[in-house]
Amino acid sequence: MTSKNLFSVLIGLAIACPAAAVVAQSVDFDALSSLERGEWELKERNSAAQPRRLCIGDPVQLLQPHHIGRACKRFVLENSAQQVAVTYDCAHAGQGRTAVRVETARLVQIDSQGVSGGAPFAMTLEGRRVGACKAIAER
Repeated sequence: MTSKNLFSVLIGLAIACPAAAVVAQSVDFDALSSLERGEWELKERNSAAQPRRLCIGDPVQLLQPHHIGRACKRFVLENSAQQVAVTYDCAHAGQGRTAVRVETARLVQIDSQGVSGGAPFAMTLEGRRVGACKAIAER
C-alpha cells in the first residue's frame, strides 16, 4: 500500500468514525465523579515500597499514576459507573494504559502500564483516601 493510499484510508476512517478521532480531554468520568477529594495514599500491591501520598483535587489525576502532573492526551476506552479505562500519550515523556475501578468513594483499584523515559512500567495500586489535604506550609 502506498503512502497516498494509507493516508486516504486513515482520512476515510476518521470521517466514518469521528468519535474515534476525538481526544477525550474534557470527559466527565462517571466513576471518578463519586470520589472524595482530599489526601490519598497510593500503595503498590506486592511491593515493600512506601505508599505515595497525593492531594487529589481532581480525581482524573489517578488516570496517569506514573505521569502525574503531566499534560497528556487521553483516549477513553471505558467510562462506566464503576470503572474508567484510558490510554494516554505524554509525547516524549511516555504513554500508558490505565484502568481505575472504584469500590467506594474512598477506595479505588488502579492498574497501569506503559513506557516512561524509554523504559516499560507496570503497576497495580490500591488508592485510599486518608484525610484532608495538608497545607503546603506543613509539607
